[in-house]
Amino acid sequence: MVSFFRRKKPQPDPATGNAGSRFSAEDLAAAFPNAPSAPPPAPVEPPAPEPAPVAGQVPVEAVDGAVIAPIATTVTAEVVTQEIVAAEVVAPAAVITADPPADAAITQDMVAPAAAPGKPGWRERLRNSSFARSFGGLFSRNPRLDDDLLDEIETALLTADVGVAATTSLVDSLRKRMKGREFSDANALLAALRADLIALLKPVAVPLQIDRGVRPFVLLTVGVNGVGKTTTIGKLARRFKDEGRGLMLAAGDTFRAAAVAQLQAWGERNGVAVVAQGQNADPASVAFDALQAAKARGTEILIADTAGRLHTQTGLMNELGKIKRVLHKLDPAAPHEVLMVIDGTTGQNALSQLRQFHAAVGVTGLVVTKLDGTAKGGVVFALAREFGIPIRFAGIGERPEDLRVFDAEAFVDALLPEALGGS
Repeated sequence: MVSFFRRKKPQPDPATGNAGSRFSAEDLAAAFPNAPSAPPPAPVEPPAPEPAPVAGQVPVEAVDGAVIAPIATTVTAEVVTQEIVAAEVVAPAAVITADPPADAAITQDMVAPAAAPGKPGWRERLRNSSFARSFGGLFSRNPRLDDDLLDEIETALLTADVGVAATTSLVDSLRKRMKGREFSDANALLAALRADLIALLKPVAVPLQIDRGVRPFVLLTVGVNGVGKTTTIGKLARRFKDEGRGLMLAAGDTFRAAAVAQLQAWGERNGVAVVAQGQNADPASVAFDALQAAKARGTEILIADTAGRLHTQTGLMNELGKIKRVLHKLDPAAPHEVLMVIDGTTGQNALSQLRQFHAAVGVTGLVVTKLDGTAKGGVVFALAREFGIPIRFAGIGERPEDLRVFDAEAFVDALLPEALGGS
């Protein structure tokens, strides 16, 4: 009895792999001859051996069905060390950005926004100035010719930053002529005011003349912070480049962050070489290197940028004098033009700015920027009356072509209404 329970269970047939079946495969086939036979199992191929992984290997995905081999990036410590040591190169005293190839200039033109059809006139650019709006509103109602009209004109001129001295002179002249019955109506008075304003600006509307017999013609730009000196230099570079002149830029603003990069971007855009050093370098040294390079290349025009500074900072104002003296050592006539950039929205503070800069470096020309938009614009008349320094250019927009040669008649006509009843 015990031996019965100790009997071993039937072992599976290794041939059939059927653990609990009493019949073999041959017995089942003989008993059921018509039964469908199971298909033989498909042979299983052994898996292909995978290559051993390479340290630092970067897998690369296939593109358009093409299989791209992975790129091994294993770098020994010695190679890394050598590359790091090789990368530590001491910057030279001055770096001259080479003239970009023609393809680079074409690419920049493609990236730059397309120019608007036609060239906007002065009136279109200055119509939003407070000067234009004040006089447009004053004469749009066809006012009576009396003392009240002169008082309103006086208020409008003062509000537009024409200044007390210039305003008093203009209004007194109009009042005297009105009492002499020289004006038949308000329209005649408006014409007289236009003539007086043009007469005030005519003597200073003198374009910049580049002496082709001087190489290089050195143009030093100065001004307080934020007036747009670097942008003005870029626009001047575009103008001179379009005129077929050879020029070079000197990145003398070594104080403001990204100022050098900004000027280099303008240089690349216009295909102009830029002489630069690192940030916080001596700006006089930059100017010296740039003038030497311009002389060696026979460059026609050299435009030197400087850092913005308040006219009340005596030390920084003295630095401008140092730059001028350094240029003078290489060329007794340099700089040939000291161009001060003035923000048109500054107001009467521009007078004290120009006074201090003129005392430090002897300003020979002015660029008045940001006259478009809501600028008052009257400060131009105050500058002309007090200093008589030529106004070379006026900035009336953001595009390079919006830096216009100053035109006294066009400027005044843009500020005053065309006729009574219109603005």
